[in-house]
Amino acid sequence: MSPTDTGASAGPFRTADLSQTKATRFALSPDASARTALAEELGVSSIRKLVFDGEIRPAGKNGFTLDGTLGATVVQPCAVTLAPVTTRIDSKVVRRFRPEERLESFEAGSEVEMPEDDTVEPLGASIDPAAVMAEALSLEIPDYPRAEDADEGDGDAETRPAGAEPIRDDDLKPFAGLAGLRDKLAGGGEDSGSGSA
Repeated sequence: MSPTDTGASAGPFRTADLSQTKATRFALSPDASARTALAEELGVSSIRKLVFDGEIRPAGKNGFTLDGTLGATVVQPCAVTLAPVTTRIDSKVVRRFRPEERLESFEAGSEVEMPEDDTVEPLGASIDPAAVMAEALSLEIPDYPRAEDADEGDGDAETRPAGAEPIRDDDLKPFAGLAGLRDKLAGGGEDSGSGSA
């Protein structure tokens, strides 16, 4: 994976080597073989383009925040027709790396409990932008891609054996006749009651 701009590295970065005073730039642009391997891992047909760049900056005591921009062009089979569907992805990616002791300082059930934040991760020995890129891409890829000409269905289609009669609206309402019978009985009861008075 080669950097996309001068002065930026692809990483991974050893936590101990990251600056505590300024941001560290990163830039990744995986080559064709790396994109093919990632496409297989993510279960898509191909990844035509993939760029991930940004910076890792110090945050608080011994913490770091990764801010990046993910750009990708992904090809998947349509969930309906299996025709290839191309999706362009452009998204911001944020990961907050914090030491374990800071993550555990807010235990569930305590008086002060932090809300769930899926951007927070434990700080390890290194920060790997490639791993963050792969995870972010997997979250952005559509679960059920659809081609533009895929049949959405108009809601009126029905399936029945050849030669069978079409389904009528009344057939779909088996209790509609009972409601009419109930109304007739109620009306007849009133008539009979008035006649015996």
